[in-house]
Amino acid sequence: MIRAVVFDLDGTIVKFNIDYRAVRAEVRSFLIREGMPASVLSLNESIFEMLKKTEIFMKNNGKKQAEIEEVRRKALAIAEKHELEAAKTTSLQPGITEVLKTLRDMGLKIGICTVNSQKSVDYILKKFGIAKFFDTTTTRNHVKNVKPNTEHLETTLKALGVSPKEALVVGDSPSDMKCAKELGAIAAALPTGISTQKELADAGANYIITTITDIPTLIEQINAPKSV
Repeated sequence: MIRAVVFDLDGTIVKFNIDYRAVRAEVRSFLIREGMPASVLSLNESIFEMLKKTEIFMKNNGKKQAEIEEVRRKALAIAEKHELEAAKTTSLQPGITEVLKTLRDMGLKIGICTVNSQKSVDYILKKFGIAKFFDTTTTRNHVKNVKPNTEHLETTLKALGVSPKEALVVGDSPSDMKCAKELGAIAAALPTGISTQKELADAGANYIITTITDIPTLIEQINAPKSV
């Protein structure tokens, strides 16, 4: 029985015009200036993967935790600068407001689980007047490990007061599908071009939807009494 829906933000609720490669390049350059070997950091990995490597490298080189945290803070500030700039030109996915209203009318709890910063999420929700629909928003500021690490989704579900089996996770990336699968939540993938249907299915998607407006119908089907 689905009692809550957890949405990703970028590509799922909004069309986000952020150049992730530019973000990675700037963060990578910063970390190299901080002493990271260039050969260790790849533009094909997320900034969070880069920061994990940086933490290990700094610990191995006798750096204090406070120094490590400061480097992390500065790197994430670079990302936040790009996010806030992109948020100014972002647009809502067609039909999402109606979907959120319908889910509310169905008595479901609604959350957001995103790797974005709290500041950029607050800006977007306020800009489109949709903050009222969400019971909780779990950004990277709330957790040590972001998705696909299950800590991120677990924190969201805890705030919603539901078990994984009572939650439908909606996202457009393999990381959304992976953490849902690992926790035992139901995962619905929305292919937006970032990942293929096969990649999303391989990552653990239970359902592939063609549009965000399919969500209420999908939940009704899942929650329908099963005939014996």
